[in-house]
Amino acid sequence: MMIIIGLSCEGQLYAKMEIVYVYTKKRSEFGRQCNFSDRPAELHVDILPDPSLAANFTVRDPCNVTMQCAEEMSEHEVNTERFESESRGINHVEGGWPKDLNPEDMEATIRYRKKVEKDEHYQNTIMQIAGLMEHCSKQNNATDIYQDFFDDEVEEEVVEESEEEPSAKTINVFRDPNEVKRTATSLSWHPDGNHKLAVAYSSLEFQKAPNDMSFDSYIWDIENHNKPEMTLKPVCPLVCLEYNPKDSHILVGGSYNGQIAYWDTRKGSQPVEMSTIEHSHRDPVYKVIWLQSKTGMDIFSASTDGQVLWWDIRKLSEPTERLVLDPSKKWNLDNALGAISLEFETTMPTKFMVGTEQGLVVSCNRKAKTPAEKIVCTYSGHHGPIYALQRNPFFPKNFLTVADWTARIWSEDIKESSIMWTKYHMAHLLDGCWSPVRPSVFFTVKMDGTLDVWDILFKQNDPTLSLKVCDEALYSIRVQDNGRYLGCGSQLGTTTLLEISSGLCTLQKNEKALVSEMFERETKREKILESRHREMRLKERSRSEQSREDETKDADGEESTEELVARAETEFFHMLEAEKTKERNEEKERDMEKGVCEEKDFQEEHETNGEVASFTRGEISL
Repeated sequence: MMIIIGLSCEGQLYAKMEIVYVYTKKRSEFGRQCNFSDRPAELHVDILPDPSLAANFTVRDPCNVTMQCAEEMSEHEVNTERFESESRGINHVEGGWPKDLNPEDMEATIRYRKKVEKDEHYQNTIMQIAGLMEHCSKQNNATDIYQDFFDDEVEEEVVEESEEEPSAKTINVFRDPNEVKRTATSLSWHPDGNHKLAVAYSSLEFQKAPNDMSFDSYIWDIENHNKPEMTLKPVCPLVCLEYNPKDSHILVGGSYNGQIAYWDTRKGSQPVEMSTIEHSHRDPVYKVIWLQSKTGMDIFSASTDGQVLWWDIRKLSEPTERLVLDPSKKWNLDNALGAISLEFETTMPTKFMVGTEQGLVVSCNRKAKTPAEKIVCTYSGHHGPIYALQRNPFFPKNFLTVADWTARIWSEDIKESSIMWTKYHMAHLLDGCWSPVRPSVFFTVKMDGTLDVWDILFKQNDPTLSLKVCDEALYSIRVQDNGRYLGCGSQLGTTTLLEISSGLCTLQKNEKALVSEMFERETKREKILESRHREMRLKERSRSEQSREDETKDADGEESTEELVARAETEFFHMLEAEKTKERNEEKERDMEKGVCEEKDFQEEHETNGEVASFTRGEISL
């Protein structure tokens, strides 16, 4: 039923204007019928103008009013309800046997199987199911008319020919599910398929961890960010966590209290075995690495207590080997350098490298005969702890270090200085790694939440791509084996999964040769500069020695006033003594001359007296 009500207003100005209201509703829904009637207009309120208020206003004449013809829109945000999914697995076991048959009896099961296979109903059923299965298989194997069989080659051509802008986009975000947020200190990709990501959570602020902080670390499925796939429950927060590359069910972790523990995901969330406190590290374990061994169960760990320990996870009661990072090679733990990063290359099974808190990289040889020979050499160039240390996967002689405000590329042959380095940033660099598919690309993360992607073939002064991932500091980064996905762990426990553009994860034409030539050129340049600096140091040393000798002579020649007075007094007294000695000697000489003269006079007188006496005797005899 439709009711139309028309109202007309009085006055000439609105004589032609009508206001019409249209209501459409069923008569049964109206309720009681309304009775409308006409009546004149009524005045309810009459507000007269107040002249005293006019002083508070300014008359605008003329008055400009801006009109916008576009329709006004409003923006609304809606937070949808969070949907949590959970993955479950089903373990199928052998079944379907009759109750009177023992499945463990092989002969009985074989007899029953042969009996069933001879049954006509069984054969007909199998033939019907076989047809259905064949149809489904053909559907799965049917040719896709939209499939591009040469997708990889086309992508390579596109990457080589087109100038694609480097980019990265966020795929997923995994947040710490606990109320008290912790730092994502370490990431490790699942070795088979890279569809899982293990994240270690810990608070690195000394003695500032709250009492209700969780110790758990998690394994995430990269397609499900709502709930972790598995929870690892250590006795102390994990600082580092690594998958076993040979067995994807086993993980090993280093704890904040220095203990080593390993998990088997098939056996639950609790650790299978842990190292004892008395034989473990004394400080947090910042890095663990799986060794290349026949058993695949050997690891080694590094800590800021100055030790590198080797372990067999099947027997974690005590380490199999120990190395103290004492640069004086005296095996003194008090003078040891605190280890904060490790590097081990499977192609060099006896060599490994350690990054220290003091900014030094220590190159070690595990198979050395004596403990002193295990520390081969050191590389110095950073002003703070070396948070990341990794060899180039294509050129193992060159390695990357990340510390203080720079990232540096080194050559094993040059120990005085790095061959390449980035500019000094405003924020500290906290982690970094090489791309596993491109020898010229590496990644760094900074304290201001920025991810930098460097391509040294493209440009060396600035990053190729700089992306603000989050507002808090980024503490860890790990790249997938295919180089396309990378995870970044932040200070508040947020792990961001990023996908980078194909140009940054596809090997370019002649890239290996160009990078090798660049590394060789820079190494030669540094060798020339090193020899030149050595010559300059020798010249400076000789000059300093010569100037030191001259200063000694000048110091000898320039005496103080007191020394001059003392020396003058000494010389004066020496002169007096010399004069006295001279006078005494002259007196002696005079006395001697006088004595000689008197003796001569006496002899002459005696001789004269003898002649007179002889003459008198002669006279007497005459």
